[in-house]
Amino acid sequence: MKLSVLRADPAGNITLFVLDPVPVGDRAGIAARLMALPGTDVEQVGYVCLPFCGGAGRMEMAGGEFCGNATRAFGMLTARRLGGLSQVQVEVSGCNNPVTVDVGLNLGTARARMPLPRAVGRAEVGGHIGTLVDLGGIAHLVVENIPPSLAFFEQAEPLFWDISGLEAYGVVFLNSEKGTMTPLVKVPSAGTLVWEGSCGSGSLAAAVAQSRNIPNSPFVRAYVQPAGVIEAAVLRREGEIVSAHIGGPVTLDPPCEIEI
Repeated sequence: MKLSVLRADPAGNITLFVLDPVPVGDRAGIAARLMALPGTDVEQVGYVCLPFCGGAGRMEMAGGEFCGNATRAFGMLTARRLGGLSQVQVEVSGCNNPVTVDVGLNLGTARARMPLPRAVGRAEVGGHIGTLVDLGGIAHLVVENIPPSLAFFEQAEPLFWDISGLEAYGVVFLNSEKGTMTPLVKVPSAGTLVWEGSCGSGSLAAAVAQSRNIPNSPFVRAYVQPAGVIEAAVLRREGEIVSAHIGGPVTLDPPCEIEI
């Protein structure tokens, strides 16, 4: 099988967009084959589709989840396809409404307006307190100064099982001393568990967790991750989050044909 694809690099979270139509039922299997190709650095796969609710384009992840980094990259791809727009609205899986993406083609950056959290709460895992952020479709447990490990993720995993409508979930490990963030994300329907180079929704979850004591001011932080940096911004009014964004670098490779 030959597929037309495009490799995107949103802050190190390598994403492969499949440009040809692929039936929904075949996507997880094809994504697994693409990610298993020798020499690949792809962390996730998205499928370009026809829009149906007013967006300039539509992209659906292999597991039907929402991905902030893939949204930023697809926004840049769509803006370039439409002649170099500085702002586009795109439809993405895991989100009911089109997402606004501001694109700096000359600067190589893209900034996406993110869905607001459905719920934010405290959670305890193995005696450690973290913040559980449900973004609708994807949720993250944010913990600080705990060494990143699969064992801790597996301890935390039951927290996500009772949250309705999740297509993906992860643990965000923050190191306040080094100022770094390490995300581990699982997409059950796609069969993937990945230490991501960077994570857009995880960056937002970290900003939500760390802004909880800033009730009426913007909170902006650049999160240094294994393969890139993402800036997350949260605006609160009387403690409530009223807007949220993530932004950072994006590069797009030329389209190519690949055989699996």
